[in-house]
Amino acid sequence: MSEQTRLLSADEVALLRRRARAKKTTKSLLLSALRHVFLISIAYVLLYPLFFMLSTSIKGTADFTNPSVVWLPHAISAEGFRLAIDCLNYGVAALSTVKYEIVSALLEVASCALAAYGLARYRFRGKKILMVMLILTILVPEQMTIVPKVVNYSQLDFLGIIGLINRLFGTQIRINILNTGLCFWLPSLFGVGLRSGVMIYIYIQFFKGLPKELEEAAWIDGATPLKTFLRIVIPSSTVVIFTVTIFSVIWHYNDYYLAVMYINRDYPLAVGLTQIQSILTTRGYWDIFGISMSATMAACVLFVAPMLILYILLQRKFIQSIDKIGITG
Repeated sequence: MSEQTRLLSADEVALLRRRARAKKTTKSLLLSALRHVFLISIAYVLLYPLFFMLSTSIKGTADFTNPSVVWLPHAISAEGFRLAIDCLNYGVAALSTVKYEIVSALLEVASCALAAYGLARYRFRGKKILMVMLILTILVPEQMTIVPKVVNYSQLDFLGIIGLINRLFGTQIRINILNTGLCFWLPSLFGVGLRSGVMIYIYIQFFKGLPKELEEAAWIDGATPLKTFLRIVIPSSTVVIFTVTIFSVIWHYNDYYLAVMYINRDYPLAVGLTQIQSILTTRGYWDIFGISMSATMAACVLFVAPMLILYILLQRKFIQSIDKIGITG
């Protein structure tokens, strides 16, 4: 009787274990299903605009009037892309984007790194004031400072030297750098360009985490602060440099406000995209059903494509760099 009781107890224990495993498996499957539903929903929300742009850009006029066509057109049409390239003046706009925006982005990456290193590593009088000014450059939008910037660039005068020469010699020397690349390059070179405050802040947070022993060893060996920065700090900061470069390139690539204010010809792609509807209206295409929509979406695809390809190629390194430097929010 006691042996039968022990056998029944062992069977009950095994049954309980099976039930526990089944419960655990069911819970795991349920959580996995909910996780996949959530991720698919987020992916749909994020990718829907891209799918819509691609689908609309290759539709012909007949597909817009056919109620059976939702995503895949009956016949792929390149008319939208042809018209978009023509309206954007894509070749000239792409060159202007590289000339004005990408070059400015790369200059800003270098200048912000140098400024951030000084703020992160050295103590000097007025440092707190500079940090407050740095925060203000992040908080104050470009629209509040654009008027004095445009006036300054139309009458550029470093430290009042040109004005002094005009008063002394009765001349009317005036340096106007509007409609030139200097409007974009000079602010980036001096670390006060587009969102420079954010880039400097990212650099500062990273430089504070670098071990000071490496720099102190370089100083003992006779290296100057600049040499230490170039030979020790920069090679140790490839992660943050990569991250800041990606941010800078994307921010400058997407900017159209400063380009409209500083130049009046050979606009970058971002400006052309904002004006695509007015260009189509001027050329008489806006009232043609389907053509205007297809051309507009094709212009969006052409604008997004370079940055999308860049992200696809660099996504792993970019995500790893974000994880290492700890950028959140």
